[in-house]
Amino acid sequence: MALWVITGADRGIGAAMSVQVGARGDTVVAACLDDASAVRGKTGVEAVTGVDVTSTVGVQALLRQVGDRTVDVIVNNAGLVIERKLGDFDYDAFQREFAVNTLGPLRVIEALLPKMGAGGKIGIVTSRVGSLQENGSGGLYGYRISKAAANMAGSVQQIKTARQMDLPAKLAIPLRVIASTVAISAQLDAHVPVRAM
Repeated sequence: MALWVITGADRGIGAAMSVQVGARGDTVVAACLDDASAVRGKTGVEAVTGVDVTSTVGVQALLRQVGDRTVDVIVNNAGLVIERKLGDFDYDAFQREFAVNTLGPLRVIEALLPKMGAGGKIGIVTSRVGSLQENGSGGLYGYRISKAAANMAGSVQQIKTARQMDLPAKLAIPLRVIASTVAISAQLDAHVPVRAM
């Protein structure tokens, strides 16, 4: 039985992954910012609220829940998108997106890496819109830039951890995610990222 840590488990991809992984027999620490109702009481799921990936203090609740256990899989799923057009750009909002989407995974990885054993897996749920090559639609400046930086952070982290700790890192990129800060489309097949890890 493996121990998974999944951030952004309040709803959408994170909640679906947490429930599925717990149901198959693994233990999941489902890290939620505020509301854990989507995962609380589910088989194999330990819901923890107050996990704000934008601050070191916010990640402490996650560390307390993990305790002295060894973590087998980290899924950095917490994400934020704030739509603003050029000419009406909100730089404070962009900084929030960057704090969640780029620095959040690094903060969680840094905190949990000492708790991982050999062969553990680290994933960053990112987005195709963070690709420099597949940017045919434009827009979503803050989200695209922060996800492109998250892609680079994952690449750098993969090389570093592979050399130091024999840990493979994965960038899990959902093929079709229709997301907002409120809900994820029911069309998303959350089984895909769970099977891949």
